Order: sequence, then structure tokens, then C-alpha cells
Amino acid sequence: MAKDDEAGERKVAKSTNPTFTDQEALQFHSQGRPGKIEFIATKPMATQRDLSLAYSPGVAVPVLAIAQDPDRAFELTARGNIVAVISNGTAILGLGNLGPLAAKPVMEGKSALFKRFADIDGINVEVNTEDPDAFVDCVKYLGLAFGGINLEDIKAPECFIIEQRLRELLDIPVFHDDQHGTAIIAAAGLINAIDLTGRKIEDLTLVINGAGAAGIACAELLKALGMKHDNVILCDTKGVIYEGREEGMNQWKSAHAAKTDKRTLADAMKGADAVFGLSVKGAFSDEMIRSMADKPIIFAMANPDPEITAEEVAEIRNDAIMATGRSDYPNQVNNVLGFPFIFRGALDVRATTINMEMKIAAAKALAQLAREDVPDQVAAAYAGKRPKYGPDYIIPVPFDPRLISYVPPAVAKAAMETGVARFEIKDLDAYRQKLSGRTDPVQASLSGIFGTVKQSPKRVVFAEGEEEQVIRAAYAFANAGLGEPILIGRDQEILETLNSLGLEQRKDVHIANAKLSKKSTEYAEFLYGRLQRKGFLQRDCQRMVNTDRNYFAACMLARGDADAMVSGVTRNYSVVLDEIRRVIDTKPGHRIIGASVALCRGRTVIVADTAVHDMPNAEELADIAVEAARVARRFGHKPRVALLAYSTFGYPRGERSDRVREAVSLLDKRRVDFEYDGEMSADVALNADLMAAYPFCRLSGPANVLVMPAFHSASIATRMLQELGGATVLGPLLSGLDRSVQIAPLGARDSDLVNLAAIAAYNVNG
Repeated sequence: MAKDDEAGERKVAKSTNPTFTDQEALQFHSQGRPGKIEFIATKPMATQRDLSLAYSPGVAVPVLAIAQDPDRAFELTARGNIVAVISNGTAILGLGNLGPLAAKPVMEGKSALFKRFADIDGINVEVNTEDPDAFVDCVKYLGLAFGGINLEDIKAPECFIIEQRLRELLDIPVFHDDQHGTAIIAAAGLINAIDLTGRKIEDLTLVINGAGAAGIACAELLKALGMKHDNVILCDTKGVIYEGREEGMNQWKSAHAAKTDKRTLADAMKGADAVFGLSVKGAFSDEMIRSMADKPIIFAMANPDPEITAEEVAEIRNDAIMATGRSDYPNQVNNVLGFPFIFRGALDVRATTINMEMKIAAAKALAQLAREDVPDQVAAAYAGKRPKYGPDYIIPVPFDPRLISYVPPAVAKAAMETGVARFEIKDLDAYRQKLSGRTDPVQASLSGIFGTVKQSPKRVVFAEGEEEQVIRAAYAFANAGLGEPILIGRDQEILETLNSLGLEQRKDVHIANAKLSKKSTEYAEFLYGRLQRKGFLQRDCQRMVNTDRNYFAACMLARGDADAMVSGVTRNYSVVLDEIRRVIDTKPGHRIIGASVALCRGRTVIVADTAVHDMPNAEELADIAVEAARVARRFGHKPRVALLAYSTFGYPRGERSDRVREAVSLLDKRRVDFEYDGEMSADVALNADLMAAYPFCRLSGPANVLVMPAFHSASIATRMLQELGGATVLGPLLSGLDRSVQIAPLGARDSDLVNLAAIAAYNVNG
């Protein structure tokens, strides 16, 4: 929506659409492995036994099981996670009828989006016929191979015929995204636009220009949401579709013919509350927009060029809420917000169809998400400008990581309630957590931790409580039911930030002002008792408690006024750790270390020490191994610890390797209760085949805990894993203190802080 400046003139965000040449686009699709998708085996194929299990003779067992019970195909094959993306290329995204082979790049792209956003395996199928009967015959015989079918880029009216017949013939979801996907996203935006303009859906008057697949689907969905039949005026190239019209009609248009005396698009738009454009560039004139009601809702969704631009609307009036199909303006109606997540929910309950109730549930979930506080990942998509629910933000953006935990549960719940689900999800909260982990390996790894913390919520102090991302993290922590956050900072500063973020003050989010706290004298005395023989005066300790939030927060933790602590957003890791260690001791029998959790291709590896010890000696390496094994156990892993070096079991010899071997000897003497061995190189530690060359190795399998010979090697290794190996690295996680503290990386995002706060809460009794 354009906004008034001080002079009362309209302002509209300028287009920032990325540009590229035709050659760059061709190179993108052809470089390396041609195309955009590939298939990866999900089971090991390394040995003869693997092959015997995967194919003959082992494959006969699931074959017979499925023959006896066809539903077992969902658990014994990939069927339940496969969606066929099917087209005949008769309506390729604004390019027209270019045939099925030309449609393949689009269908591959759709398959890639299914995988990227919802972890669904999309298989693209291009059908070489324009005959609806032949198309239906082809697809119906393929239906058993898939969990769902996404029809794409098929021209109207054939798309209606094909979808309807396939829905009748198949017992899996059949969904024409050009129809229903657009309708669902547009409906979500309209729900919020209605809310912001103070209207009611049953009173709204809407014009839909474009009576093709998307236009008719929009009319159907909005009427199901509560709009009155005659309040929706559908227009095509011949004007208003009214009762009694005969020219250019078909059964789908006739179903939406309104009782009206309006005959042209211009007539229809006079006094209309809202208009949907699903037609062509320039279809809306200045006069049409000017004639609409106050606070008009204008969705100009033609691609690549809308019916009217945001800049043009801004010249006409300053009270409009505007959406387009383009990514370079606010409020993009983008189908990727819908189809991956709708199919995810449908597949997970093995739905037989996608019905109207499921579509409505998806639209309402999207509308609700746009009203929530926006995390850092979303702000990044807006070049650092944090969107806030309002006229310029009525639709979520595609890279919002919360989409997968909002939309599929709503769709799945609607499917179960309407009787089209063959599988019941009994715990929707656990399902939401599981969904987050499908595309975010950190969330998958932390799901058990979050569940445990929710059973026993903790008081977690956020030391840098005036920082915007810290406040958002504290609220997200409380919203997730993980405990009661305590923000350290000045009340007025925090309240002003809350107001700017659109957040209301809540009773379970506490504010503690270090300078004004009644506890400051007690904390200063406590700190002075610890530091008086280390060069600190009493007034030094009072100043540290009053003015340094890390000292105040750590004292709060040490004195039992909080259960756990998170800091680090505004200071370097080592600085924060030094301050905390002046307040909190090492836990008896432990050593303070930093352990990073590397998540890569389904494997989890703990890497230590990545934060504390620069060049550890043998004694320290042994202690690090013990502490890292404890971290592994807290994450639910049975530790197999490899003490790494550049050499493997004596070759080649060197001073650093000697220290590692000595550390192994010390562990032998301690008789620790976990597997360990060394010195060994990283490839031997992680690869079972290479490890087999050393039959005396004590590890029963590839290591899941790597003890590095030095801080610098640990840091280099984890960063290389991230950049070259595609790993997600969590941490360094602090272990070994007598109280539960986690230190975030400098400038950490709100989601990172929530994860660290959950880990800190989880470790309280660890």
C-alpha cells in the first residue's frame, strides 16, 4: 500500500526485480548436471548384502506384503511422499501453448520447489496430447505410483474437465495448482485486507476480471468462505458474466453468473470494495480504480505485468491495499506459499482428495501467519526491513520457515475432520515439530529437546534484553511454551521496542533492570566475595553488576533467581565467556568446552573443542573427550569418540600426534564408559570402509564425536563443513559450567537464540 509522506504525496516501493540475460538463464539450467533435479537412493548400496535387501531376493518380502494389503505401499515404498507434476504444455506460465516438452523446465522447477519447501519428491510427467480423454486415460493408469497429482499449465476449459474426471477416478489428491493455488493465496490476502479495512466478508463486493481457471477457482473458494453469490461479479473479455448471457459461456462460467444489470468491467468496478485481476496487462484503467469504494482492495495478479502497477495506483489514490503476482513489490500472490504445504498435509494423512475444507484451512493458516511477529529469516528477504502486519504485509513471503509448521497441520486437520484421511495424526503439536525438521536439520535434531523442555519449562534470562532480535526470541520462546524469559535491560527501552515490533507486553515475559533492581546489592556482595582476591574492589563489583548485563544475568543465575542464561549477540564469544566465568564456576568433575553439532546428510557429529582451548595438552584432550561424550549423550547419541590428528595410529609421527596418543592412554587409565580411540585422521574416523583397514580400532562404527587436536583445526573444519559440505552447524555449545549458560554467535538471529535458550533450559538438570 502506498503511504502518505509529510507533503501528502504517494510513495511506492520501486521495483528491485533481479535482472538476467537469456544466456545466463540458459547457463543456469545447463551448467553441471543438466536440469534442476536428481534422484538419490535413501538406503545404503555399498555391499552385496545391501543389494540383496534392496533388490533380489529381499525385495520379494515387501512385494508380498503390499499384495496382501495395498495400504502398506505407503510405509514400504516412497509412494506416500511422491507427487506427480503433470502437464501437456498448453498454457505455460504466460507463454501459451508451446507443447509438453517445452513445459519440462517449468515442471522440473515445480518438482524442485516441492523438495525445497516441503521435502516432497516431485516427479514431472509431460503428456503429449491435447485431447482431455487421452490425457485422463494416461494419468489414471499411472495413479498407483504416486501419493498425489499436481496438474500444471493446462489451458481452460480442458483443465476443468481433466481435474474433475481424475478426481472421480483416483483415490489420491488431484490438484490443479493454476486454479486452486492462486485462489488459496489470494483468499489469504483478502482475509487480511478485509480485516485491515474493517469490512465483513459477507458484505464485500468483489469483481474478478478473468474467467479462466484461476478466476473461477477464486470465485468458488471465496463463496465457500462466506461471500454472497451476487456480490461476486465475474468478467471475461466480453464483459460481465450475468444471468441470461449466452455469448462465450460454458458450464463453469454459468455457475457464477450474477443477477446484475452491470455489463462492462468499468460498470462492475464502480463502488466495488475489491477487484481481482487474473487477466492481462493494462486491463484496469485509472478511472476504474478511481471509481472504486473507499479503501479499495486491488489484487492485480497478471504475470509478468499486472493489470495496473502499484506506481499507477499510487498516482490515483492513497487508500488502496495492493497485491500483485510479482516478487519485487509487497504482497506477492505466489503459489509456492500453497501447493508444497497443502500436499504435505494431504500426503501425511494419506488423503483421498483435497476438498474445499482443506483449501479453506490452508487460506486461513496463511492469513494467520501474516499476522505473527516476523523472524530474522523473513526480514532478510526484505533486505533487512522487517515487515509488519498491515497494508504492505497481508501475505507471508515464500522463505518464511514457519510455513511448513503452519499450513500442513491445518490441511491435515481439515482432512481428518471431513473424513478424507486414511491415516490419523493423533498429536498435532508433535507433528508440527516434526514438520519443522523436514527442511531444517537443526529443528529435526532439537525436536526431542523442545519436547522435554515443554514438559518442565524453565526461567531463562536473556542478558542483552534491549536488542530487537533478543526480544523477539524471548517472545518466541514463551509462545512455544518453553518457559518464562527474563529480559535484562531498561524498562522504557524494551517497552518502546515492543511497541515498534507490534508486540504486547505479557505477564510471562519479565523485565529486570540491573541498575534499579533490589537485587543489585546482594549480587554485588556475592561477586565481591568471589573476586576480592583477584584484584577487584567492592565498588568495581557494584559497577559491574549495575552496568554490565552479563554480570547481572550471571549473578541472577548463580543466586537461583533464574534457571539458565543466553548471551553473546553484542560481544565476542571469548569476552562473554570470561565474564561469566568470573561469576560461575566449572562444574565439579567437568571441563568447560565448546562443542559444535554438525548436521550433514542425515548424520550428526559432535566436534570439540571449538571455543575454549587453543592448543590443548594430553590431559586437556582427555577431558575434552569426556565432556564431548556427555554432550553427545544429552543429544541422544551413544558416543563413539575419535581423537583426531593428521596421522593414523602412528603414521606419520609428530609432536601433536604424540599428545593425542597420550590422551588416549589417559582415557585408558580412567576407564571411561564410552567408545574412544585415536590418533586417527578424519576420513578414517568417519568412513567405515577405511576404518576396516585397522581391525584393532576400538570403535564399533564411524565416530559421532570428533575431538580436534587444537582450537584452530576445530574452527577450520566446522566452517569447511558448512561451506563445502552443505552441513548445518549448531554452536559452539557451552558445556562444563556449574550453571546452564549458552553463548550465541555475534549478531545471532532470533531463531538461533530460541534454539540456544531451549538447549540451555534442557541442560539445567543435565
